[in-house]
Amino acid sequence: MKLYEFQGKLLFEKYSIPVNKGIVVDNPDAALEASKQLGNNVVIKAQVLVGGRGKAGGIKIARSPENARKYAQEILSMKIKSIPVKKILVSQAADISNEYYIGLTIDRSLKKIVLIASPAGGVDIEELAVENPEKIYTLPINPLSGIDGKKVSAFLSPVFNKQNLLDQAVQTVVNMFKLFIENDLSLVEINPYARTISDKLIALDSKIIIDDNGLFKHPDIGALKNPEEYSPDELKAREYGLSFVNMEGTIGCIVNGAGLAMATMDIIKLFGGSPANFLDVGGSSSPEKVIHAFEIITNNKNVKAILINIFGGLTRCDDIAIGILKAREVLSVKIPLVIRLIGTNEEEGRRILKEAGLTAFEDLASAVKEVVK
Repeated sequence: MKLYEFQGKLLFEKYSIPVNKGIVVDNPDAALEASKQLGNNVVIKAQVLVGGRGKAGGIKIARSPENARKYAQEILSMKIKSIPVKKILVSQAADISNEYYIGLTIDRSLKKIVLIASPAGGVDIEELAVENPEKIYTLPINPLSGIDGKKVSAFLSPVFNKQNLLDQAVQTVVNMFKLFIENDLSLVEINPYARTISDKLIALDSKIIIDDNGLFKHPDIGALKNPEEYSPDELKAREYGLSFVNMEGTIGCIVNGAGLAMATMDIIKLFGGSPANFLDVGGSSSPEKVIHAFEIITNNKNVKAILINIFGGLTRCDDIAIGILKAREVLSVKIPLVIRLIGTNEEEGRRILKEAGLTAFEDLASAVKEVVK
């Protein structure tokens, strides 16, 4: 689960991580009033859960309350990566002398939390990793033994070259680690972590992602969930008990089991195709689930063909076959279907499909090559 910048900053304040003052508004007149409260120089920032706000024109500096109103009106009428801007954050502008990056995330291969720092903040860390990888420093931290202030200080010393700055940065990282652990985060990021002309370090932005598996322990954070994070199809899939994620390809995928679904998408890419979604119908073989899966996938006009990949264990191939035929009839599915059925009741499943004029593959590679073609 992702948080808006203003929500992340509220958590930062709770954990004594310095931020610049800001007021969240949803209309231009409120932006004007917020500017008056915060001082003439403010930054108007679109609140969306995607990156690239600055490049899209979603961040502007206003030198007067009237400018704040004007820019707020412009930004609130925008879409950033197809997401409409419904809220803006009016923040005090800072006198910046340097911009840094600090973040904590999980490295699953190391089974550790990793502290990332860079003296080149203000740009996407992914972009920096490609163009200037030597400016990124990483420090693995064992979550069981916790954070060591001395190690963090030694690690950060090449990034923050003054003792006063180093002391502030170390305290911020210690507080970030506490925030990370106590709230089951998978990412916390400050970019830019800015040095003002008075040598104060403050978080000018926040990026926080919470592990959904830990949300049951944090109902207060769960209450902050933003519908924008999920597409209408993803919300519908949740209602139907399906695990679904939209993607940008042209091959719809209906698969049973998350691991098989991931492998299916990989093989589609291997053979030159592009998956339009991740969809796991789960262990249940209910025909209704298959119908719901088709309903969601066929709602995507980019989908040119559908691959059904079933490896039956608890899932019965005959029930899946019945669901496919019902979906084709109810939804008038016109695009090509490529089916791979193997496992429990596969012979019966194939018989049902054959009588309806459909063929089921046994071999996955052959099925994927066919759907890509």
